[in-house]
Amino acid sequence: MGKKTDKTVILVKRQTAVGTPAAPTGGDAMLVRNVSSDPVSAEWVERDNIKGHFGNNQQLAASVHQELDFEVEVAGSGAAGTAPAWGALLTACGFTETITADTDVKYTPHSEDPVRLTVWYFLDGILHKMTDGIATVSFDLTAGGIPKMKFHIVGVDGGVIDQLMPSGVSFAKFMDPQIVGGAATPAWSLHGTSGVLAALTIDIAATISYRMLVGAQGPQLSGRAPTGSITFELESVAKKDWWADVRGAVLAPLSFTHGNKPGGIVQFDAPKVQLSALKYADDKGNARITANLSLLPNVGNDELVITVK
Repeated sequence: MGKKTDKTVILVKRQTAVGTPAAPTGGDAMLVRNVSSDPVSAEWVERDNIKGHFGNNQQLAASVHQELDFEVEVAGSGAAGTAPAWGALLTACGFTETITADTDVKYTPHSEDPVRLTVWYFLDGILHKMTDGIATVSFDLTAGGIPKMKFHIVGVDGGVIDQLMPSGVSFAKFMDPQIVGGAATPAWSLHGTSGVLAALTIDIAATISYRMLVGAQGPQLSGRAPTGSITFELESVAKKDWWADVRGAVLAPLSFTHGNKPGGIVQFDAPKVQLSALKYADDKGNARITANLSLLPNVGNDELVITVK
């Protein structure tokens, strides 16, 4: 009997150490959308033998691993000082999670080995096991839409087996999201100026590779180069000379706050942002500016701070 994609459940649990799988349960379920899997990702090595005639050679699979993509809605935990349900995913992207009780939870980037994840991806009775998973993430904060994060996870192949769907699956830790815009998005600014914002995207762009060596095998996070894009309505030069900022390679802050419910506020802060590729666009007769963003560190490991409060 055929399998149904709607019968998908993804369980994610932090590991205590590299090479030490965790054991996710239904309480570790992630509320996801747009799932895409590469269950046998590999480098294919051709044997390339000469056999006296034309034809293909066998290819052997090297560096076999799993990759998994999905989106998660951006929303808080429901209580200030409580980590959101998606916090484990950010720690696998190279963020440190700092919890201040009854106040907030901050995610700041670091330059060490990230937290590793065990990921169990169930597809209607088929279980894909991944261990030592690490990730990168991008954010889509478009007005009129649901704010979302897209995760790309790379991990050690733990096999694919027939398995009953997990019991006790609960999404109670996930808050309902708020649409971007209006009162739900109370503040934003770029280079000291705010206005009418249409869209903001941020991509952590972590560099992930999979190594298979003698004595070492697994995913590696070896760097990041965060970028983004922004679209907002064009106003006067007197209000803000964006053209001068681009020409002068000016570095200045970006801030974006979404959510107006206690425990449901998520704030993005970048201390030094450079604009490039400035262009004009039209939306129903309204002139807009679009630009690329490059997020730079200030003192180091601070180019994007995410605060949930």
